[in-house]
Amino acid sequence: MFAMLAPLARQPAGLRRSGSNDKLDSEREWNRADYRTFIAEGERKGSILKSMWPSTLWIVRHGESAGNVARDKALLSGLPDIAINLRDADVPLSHLGKQQSNSLGRWFSELKSDEQPEAILVSPYIRAQQTAEAIRQTSGLSRSVHDLVSDERLREKEFGILDRLTRVGIEKNHPELAEARALVGKFYFRPPGGESWCDVILRLRSVLDTLSIHYAGKRVLIVAHQVIVLCMRYLLEKMDEQTILSIDAEGDVANCSVTEYRAPRNGEGSSMILVRYNFTAPLEEKGTVVTKEPDASVGAR
Repeated sequence: MFAMLAPLARQPAGLRRSGSNDKLDSEREWNRADYRTFIAEGERKGSILKSMWPSTLWIVRHGESAGNVARDKALLSGLPDIAINLRDADVPLSHLGKQQSNSLGRWFSELKSDEQPEAILVSPYIRAQQTAEAIRQTSGLSRSVHDLVSDERLREKEFGILDRLTRVGIEKNHPELAEARALVGKFYFRPPGGESWCDVILRLRSVLDTLSIHYAGKRVLIVAHQVIVLCMRYLLEKMDEQTILSIDAEGDVANCSVTEYRAPRNGEGSSMILVRYNFTAPLEEKGTVVTKEPDASVGAR
């Protein structure tokens, strides 16, 4: 991450190189000793603002959706298409998904007040919005977190021409794309009109900047989608393609599971520290069924 320097005009005169003047300050070069001295002095006076992480970051996948249910039915029947007549952005939670969201909200309510989320960022897709609102209301966070911050960068990966197709449907209708995906792999494969994991990662890089600039030191909850959880892990833990795909291959991210990070302390480096991944105890403790269906590609073609 970066540090924001105080304006050059405010720099201590003692750090200016001989022969320099105010007009040329922005163009001059400092030697390393001068620069280190200026940084130390700026930190002491508070004139340098360091980029910081949230103190706690929770990343939650939405509850089970109607799209997950429709996908399961299509797979069990060996059908090529997923029978749901909605845009992907408009797919709501299933009845079980609402129960899962409420159970997770009750888990957050049991945290101490100074450990609960202070801000909620959420995908604009309906299933994520409904999950976040249920968590906010059930947990009692509605008293302190008045708004859900909708962020389109947290949306589901776009499937393009493969929307509403099962694997059977892709192999039947687009055998060349099925072959290309098998060759390239899901990390780099981009279907026509859709996104690869790399495309998702690219938009999430700026989300990390937003967290650093606007939510430094805050406790932040993100509610989004399975691929968002995985791609955030890729970024926060500085993984490579093989590492994140091996984690993905171990099993799907469960609906309403919790992935939690905390800010590093002195001596722990500069990266967020993973506390838990795919944590489903909040549902299990409340007797709520845990589901792990992949997000369905159900948007309108």
